Amino acid sequence: MDIKGAVALIAGGGGGFGAATARRLHAAGARVVVSDLDEAKGKAVADDLGDGAVFVRTDVTDEDSVRQAIDAAAQLGPLRITVVAHGGGGGPRTLDKESRPAPQVSFTKVLDIFLAATYNIDRLAAAAIAATEPLEHGERGVIINTASIAAYDGTIGQAAYAAAKGGIVSMTLPLARDLAPLGIRVVTIAPGTFLTPAFGDAEPEQLDAYWGAAVPFPKRMGRAEEYAQLAQQIAENVYLNGETIRLDGALRFTPKGAK
Repeated sequence: MDIKGAVALIAGGGGGFGAATARRLHAAGARVVVSDLDEAKGKAVADDLGDGAVFVRTDVTDEDSVRQAIDAAAQLGPLRITVVAHGGGGGPRTLDKESRPAPQVSFTKVLDIFLAATYNIDRLAAAAIAATEPLEHGERGVIINTASIAAYDGTIGQAAYAAAKGGIVSMTLPLARDLAPLGIRVVTIAPGTFLTPAFGDAEPEQLDAYWGAAVPFPKRMGRAEEYAQLAQQIAENVYLNGETIRLDGALRFTPKGAK
């Protein structure tokens, strides 16, 4: 796909993976909808990008809210690229230190934020992409979802998060098959440990020293720009479809996640 002139919807575009992807696609010539629940961060990214970028406050778990973001994309032109990269909490351990079970709601909330919300965006974005005119090879667009290597080797305390991200991995191929007749591709990125705002205010050097030590190569955490680079490559390469790509420096989580 030629990104120049396409419209991209970035869910979670206010920070981390989403902000980096919004910047990269915009630099490549796309018009971008920065969609985020955090109005301050999302608006800051859109304002920084300038012409061809708009911010829409979005609750990814709410259908009407997602529709508003998609409608905003339609005002910019044909929606071709959707990147689902929003964040959220991970839930507690199954049993606490006194062997009390985690609240069931803590599990379902994580599934709602990550898995159900991803499907919510995918289905609504797919309907909008399906209405566009086909490009070369009959392609109409691409949906890029975000899982995690926790889907494959989740660590202690990640039962809910791993289940949600595992669900995103599992639905990648069925979604691609569902949407193939319409020329819509679906690809998932499964990042390892990345230096994003999710780690709070800790010093990057300290985080790299701790988390990067477990990465075979390169010996550091990933950078959001590397996620964005892969997202652009997925959008451009029409033969990437129905697959989950690990982006992790060959990292495999141990039970505690790091060294």
